[in-house]
Amino acid sequence: MSTAEEFETQAVSADKLQGGKTFAASYAGEHVAGTEFVIGALFVSWGVGASDIIIGLLFGNLLAVLTWGLVTAPIATDTRLTLYAYLEKIAGPGTIKLYSIINGMLFCVLAGAMITVSASAVRVLFGIDDQVGYFPTDFRFVLVVLGVGTVVVYMAVKGFKKLAAFAEICAPWMILMFVVGALTMMPTTIAATSGVEGISSFSDFLTVASESIWKDTEGDIGIWHVVAFAWIANLAMHGCLGDMTLLRFAKSPKYGYFSALGMFIGHYMAWICAGIMGAGAAILLKTSITAIDPGSVAYTALGASGILAVIIAGWTTSNPTIYRAGLAFSSLNHRWGRVKVTIVVGIITTIIACSPFVFSGLLGFVGYMGLLLAPVGAIIVAEHWVFPKIGLTRYWSKYKGNTTNLPALATWIVSMALGIVVEQAGLLHLFFILIPLWTFSTVMYISLASLSGAKESYPEAVEAERIELQRKASEAQYLASPACSEAEQQKTAGILATMAKYASWAALASCLYMGLHAYTTGDIANVTQWLIAPTLIYFITATYAYLAKTNRSASVTENASEPLA
Repeated sequence: MSTAEEFETQAVSADKLQGGKTFAASYAGEHVAGTEFVIGALFVSWGVGASDIIIGLLFGNLLAVLTWGLVTAPIATDTRLTLYAYLEKIAGPGTIKLYSIINGMLFCVLAGAMITVSASAVRVLFGIDDQVGYFPTDFRFVLVVLGVGTVVVYMAVKGFKKLAAFAEICAPWMILMFVVGALTMMPTTIAATSGVEGISSFSDFLTVASESIWKDTEGDIGIWHVVAFAWIANLAMHGCLGDMTLLRFAKSPKYGYFSALGMFIGHYMAWICAGIMGAGAAILLKTSITAIDPGSVAYTALGASGILAVIIAGWTTSNPTIYRAGLAFSSLNHRWGRVKVTIVVGIITTIIACSPFVFSGLLGFVGYMGLLLAPVGAIIVAEHWVFPKIGLTRYWSKYKGNTTNLPALATWIVSMALGIVVEQAGLLHLFFILIPLWTFSTVMYISLASLSGAKESYPEAVEAERIELQRKASEAQYLASPACSEAEQQKTAGILATMAKYASWAALASCLYMGLHAYTTGDIANVTQWLIAPTLIYFITATYAYLAKTNRSASVTENASEPLA
């Protein structure tokens, strides 16, 4: 939990790099989240057509994966720095302080939305009414939020490895809950569709989807809005390079493509499943989908397991988001330390989460978050990749001794202001501003930097480049060494651990069977009453198997050679 172990101000050492499974679990866990219940339902309430959803989400999520794989991960693994440490190197302490405040607050609001989603499930246990307004209508809901927030903050304080471990255990079950919930609610939507008695082809599914789930109201929202939203929903993490914070631990830049597990399982499958659950729950409860919160949707479809699903889904996303916010604010003064800052950030986030508006306005918020942060992503990409190709000096402002990179600061402020003006004037929809804004920021920064000293040569640059190449060579040597290979090995599992692993798989299979049974028979009660049993078995056995594996890996690592200098 120390500052040194999280490498806030320096490159991650080679012996602390993580394998691909860590990032596969992290992305699957973080992006199969409580907010998927919100977004899936919002697509239904928007009046977007079924085909627009199915095709639009496919291409939008593909763009997001390519951004992670081609932009974020290569820069993160090349520098091994957090976004904040790298931006300070490029733009100076003056710029990073302003950026960290804005970025940190945005992450606080985003994490607050996820805590609110988790709390919407817990409030079902206490008979608290749905919380869908701007402010809570029951003081008990505030107490629930404070309790949920405490757990989330504790996990975020534990650091990256603990977050990844939590996600690795929860992700398989979370993914399955969206599938089971959709299977359970499909008979309800089929019954509400005239002329369809069952689904025997994709055409039947489209009929049900179009008439009872995603009813096309021929409004302002169409397929291109869906494509754009699916791409910008996580722009702060990929295009704005926020996930440098996580991917700097990756052994290979290819691990950025593991984001596909989050995008196509979470932001594709889960959004569609959440839409089916939301539409079905609204039909059963005889109300509008906008009048029920994620807790009601999940409880109607999955019973007690639905409550647990929403709680854990909120945790798996809010945990790393608060972790990112903690890193942002700790960059203001490294002497504060990440742990203390994360605790303070968590308290602020939990207070924000007490107001349900933070998730009811989620779609617009993520759009504005991208608008405010995208220019900084453009600046980093330009300096890291474009500058060397056009003869400009990377980190020129630092070599000149500037406290603040004025061209970078000016580019950011002007681009933000321009984006807000364009959106408010109605010239472009919020979801469509980001690409032209990115292009404008890139051109403006290169032009201003060229006039301010980036064309000059600096003796310090030669020495800095030599040191950086030496670090990369040492890292490559370690990754190819027996020490690294031994650390990757795992001993044969004990009998109890093996039994626990297979028992966890059997529990997941039981959950899926119950969903399929509800789909074929229409017996929702069987799921809502009994799904909790295999769920509890899964968590007990999966946790035991994971701990056994972790202890074996730790034993191997302790016996491995020290990393090369």
